[in-house]
Amino acid sequence: MDLKEKLRILSDAAKYDVSCASSGSRRTAPAGGLGATSSAGICHSFTPDGRCISLLKILLTNYCVYDCVYCVNRVSSDIERARFTVDEAVNLTLDFYRRNYIDGLFLSSGVIQNSDYTMEQLVAVARSLRETHKFGGYIHLKAIAGCSADLLRQAGLWADRLSANIELPTQEDLSRLAPEKTLVQIEGAMASIHTGSAEARAERKHSRSAPRYAPAGQSTQLVVGATPTTDRRILQTTSRLYQSYELKRVYYSAFSPFPRADVRLPLQAPPLVREHRLYQADWLMRFYGFRGEELTTDAEPNFDSALDPKMQWALRNRWFFPVDVNRSPRESLLRVPGLGCRTVQKLLGVRRYHQITLADLVRLRVSIKRLRPFLITADVNDGLRTLDLVELAPLVRPSAEQLSLFDPATALTGEL
Repeated sequence: MDLKEKLRILSDAAKYDVSCASSGSRRTAPAGGLGATSSAGICHSFTPDGRCISLLKILLTNYCVYDCVYCVNRVSSDIERARFTVDEAVNLTLDFYRRNYIDGLFLSSGVIQNSDYTMEQLVAVARSLRETHKFGGYIHLKAIAGCSADLLRQAGLWADRLSANIELPTQEDLSRLAPEKTLVQIEGAMASIHTGSAEARAERKHSRSAPRYAPAGQSTQLVVGATPTTDRRILQTTSRLYQSYELKRVYYSAFSPFPRADVRLPLQAPPLVREHRLYQADWLMRFYGFRGEELTTDAEPNFDSALDPKMQWALRNRWFFPVDVNRSPRESLLRVPGLGCRTVQKLLGVRRYHQITLADLVRLRVSIKRLRPFLITADVNDGLRTLDLVELAPLVRPSAEQLSLFDPATALTGEL
């Protein structure tokens, strides 16, 4: 099989891993080397000014000894198989970079022989790029669960980001669909990466020449809709991972059915709006001060497809509103539907000089229709307590026509 055919197979096989975006790494080009990493995010996307920023996203091999039911690369699958050598993966990365096609490398792999052997191969690619070819571009390596802590320490020295994919949110789900994997094993890899990062930060406090360890941190991925697990349970797992291992991101990937799939899998894909709602909830936990457990309830464990998570929380907690835009702290303003982090920061700056009125909100180009039931300004003192649910519904719930226009592939550009 020639290199072009391998690339076709292994780049297509890598498309199911969505945890490939990154930010937070800064690496200068080595003397006599090529490439550098800025602090801006790198992903398969377009920037607002139209620049395409991307990674060479490939698997080292799509052979795998595991039989995860939801994975197209499982050992029992009859797909076409291929494998790159270490040198082939290195040369592909360098050739694509020199042609200005990519900003870096995202390298994952099926598990071949065992976890340690697979991780050794991934580390060998990154080490060759850094040491032999003085490559200063971005590198994201998949952390293979079950490999030795020493290999993960080596990987963190060469890679900007590591990711150990948890795939399913509970041990019950893993036992049912991925019997070779356990949460203990996967979180063990996360713990090793977290420990390595903490040790490296401590060393750099004493010596700035100490090596950095995975400077862009670690991430993971959750498959949504392959099991009946609720959004509430998924967020519980997500919150625990953020708190325990200081993950930079959790990525959510809606399950995609494939031909001749196992009977344990659903026949239809979950609505993509569900994936979108989980990303919105994740955003609220990371930047808005929400706790995962307060975004859903035991009675309503899944998100409403027609309402974003912040709006759902607001309607369940009407006692919290209306919020006074001129007196309330930042934490309270961030809980108002329609007010995002940047807008709240502007409001805090403006109110130092004068009382904020409805006209000021109009100038900030926020949705007055969305905000009005939840906010008090200097000239408007009505709010949510004066409205019943019948009056409130058309103000907060999009029409069927608006919902039909929803494009889940679009990035989160609006403020929650």
